[in-house]
Order: sequence, then structure tokens, then C-alpha cells
Amino acid sequence: MDLGKLARQALTNIKPYVPGKPIEEVKREYGLKDVIKLASNENPLGPSPRAVKAIRGFLEEINLYPDGSCYNLTKDLGDLLGMEPSSLIIGNGSDEILKLLAETFINEGDEAIMAEPSFSEYDFCVNLMAGKMIKVPVDRDYVHDLAQMAAAITDKTKLIFICNPNNPTGTIASGDRIKEFMERVPDNVIVVFDEAYFEYVNDPDYSSGLDYVKEGRKNVIVLRTFSKVYGLSGLRIGYGIANPGLIEWVSRAREPFNVNSLAQIGAEAALGDEGFLTESLSLNEQGKKYLYQEFRQRDLDYIPTQANFIFVDLKVDSKKVFKRLLEQGVIIRTGDIFGYPDYIRVTIGKQAENERFIRALDKALNELR
Repeated sequence: MDLGKLARQALTNIKPYVPGKPIEEVKREYGLKDVIKLASNENPLGPSPRAVKAIRGFLEEINLYPDGSCYNLTKDLGDLLGMEPSSLIIGNGSDEILKLLAETFINEGDEAIMAEPSFSEYDFCVNLMAGKMIKVPVDRDYVHDLAQMAAAITDKTKLIFICNPNNPTGTIASGDRIKEFMERVPDNVIVVFDEAYFEYVNDPDYSSGLDYVKEGRKNVIVLRTFSKVYGLSGLRIGYGIANPGLIEWVSRAREPFNVNSLAQIGAEAALGDEGFLTESLSLNEQGKKYLYQEFRQRDLDYIPTQANFIFVDLKVDSKKVFKRLLEQGVIIRTGDIFGYPDYIRVTIGKQAENERFIRALDKALNELR
């Protein structure tokens, strides 16, 4: 029997997410013992030490269901952000909150707007609910073209996604541009500011969507995560910040016990690990400067980043480079999945990892040229 006839029609438009290749898979496939992963923008320092300590101390309590309200973490985040707990929702990664937003607000035929290229999960969650994604190309500086995104708003528009800093380009939309854009957004449209990498930003022109949440005039939700700078990707925990009314509606689509106990305990501890946060940001800045220098020496164009990864034009097929790097035990991300077949996205690692990547890249490019 053709199960496709039984499945929801919207699923025919779903393209499976392509994650960064796991280290263990590369070891098995290529018979390697030493592999580094610079593909998924994970923290090269590992997880927050305070988080690890807290999790170890909680292991004997995992026979109990987690706190479905994430009370302690919500309170800690509220205190840190100057927000009431009712303005927060905790998710199984910020990816889950994206899906909840679509499940809450997207009906069949509704539209959402995103930049191209940007994070593919926006496309997934809207298509899952039989919505229509409107994609607006980034401008010539690889920045969200907010003027064109505003022009794309129709009476069918429900959601607008602004990834800031943007993945995979690492660029930001400045505060002035966002202000002009927000003035054009109707009150019945929800703007989603995805700020997964906001901790890495050092550009003074950056402005968080949190300002608009606190202002309260527009329907805005800000998404953040513990996956990147806090090094807790494997725990899957992120959060959203919005007015309590919006949070209440999104929470109706949330599964009970959606965030496991270890994730909650680890995130609570990580929030107070200021030394780890400082070290992570310092390492990222050092690695960024080193890789910029190496790319310039090789006449490779790159997009200056405000995140922990760099989008680089190799001027050759990135899939061929990817394979040759895998053979040397180095995992990166090809640009073809973002519509840029000659680009790669490389996570900024520890200095030894960055140097190994450059050596492997030289070898790969020399073989291809």
C-alpha cells in the first residue's frame, strides 16, 4: 500500500534536515581514530564545567519526572533578563519553540517570511503546518534585506523570521535597519528574532529583539539557546521571550515534560558560569582573527562574522573539498545546502583545530586545482 496516500499532503514538501556529520560516523567510514568536527557551531571548549558538575550531582534523581514548568530555570532567566517568568518558555532546544510557533499560528495557506540563506528549520516548521514560506534573498553584503522582507508582507503573513546573527552568513541586521523594519510590520504579524549566537556579537550596531519585547507594542518573540556558547548542544535546551499572552498561546501546543531534568539542571548551572562564558568568547575572537588572516593569505573571500563560524568562498565545489577534508579527519559544512555550492561554513575551534583545518584545506585545494 502506498502510505503516501494516507500521509498529510504537507509532508511531501518537507526536506529532511541534514545535520553535521557525526565524529563517530567519520571514524567508522574512513577508518580514522582522530577526527575533529568544525561543522555544527558547537563550543570547542566542551560544556560549561559548572553544568557538568551539577548534572553529575543530579543523576540519582532521574527516576523522577522533570519539572514540567521549568520553574527554577525560568525564574533564573527572568531575573537575569529583567522579565517576569510568565514571559518565558523553555523548549527542547530553540528548534522546538520554532515548531511550537508554527503549530500555534500557521494554518494551511498562511505565509511566513525568512531571509535566504538562513536557518532551514524555519522552512521546515512552516511547511509542516501546510504554510507557505516566502524567501527573500540577502543583500549584496549578505545581510537580511529588511526593506524587501517588509515589502513581502501580505494579509496572509503570520510569522517573520530574523536570524540575528544569521546562520550561515554570520552577519547582523543593525539596530537602525531593524527599527525601520519594525515600523512597517503590522500588529497582526509575529516577528521571531532568533538570537542563538547573540553572545558572540561585538558590533556596536547590534540591537536585540528583546528591546521590542520589553516595549510591548509589537508581537515579538526572541529565541535563545544553551547549545552554543554554553556548550550544551547535547542536552537540547533553549528558550523564548515574549509577552505573556503570546507565551500562553504557544504553551498550549507544548508537550508536558518537554525539557528533561538534566537539561534544566545543566542550564541553571551554566547561567552562573561567567568564567566559562568569558573564556569561550575570548577563544572565539582569537580563532576568528587567525582564520581571517589565513583566508586572506590564500585569497579566499570570507564574510566577516559576528558568530562562532565563518562562511568562506573556496571557488571550487564545496562537496569535493568536504570529502577530501573528511579523509583527513576534518568535518566542516558544505555551502550547497544553503544555495552556495562553492562556499563552506567552518566553526571556529581551538587553535590546534583551526591550524589542522587550514593544513587539511591546503591539501584539499591543491589536489582539486
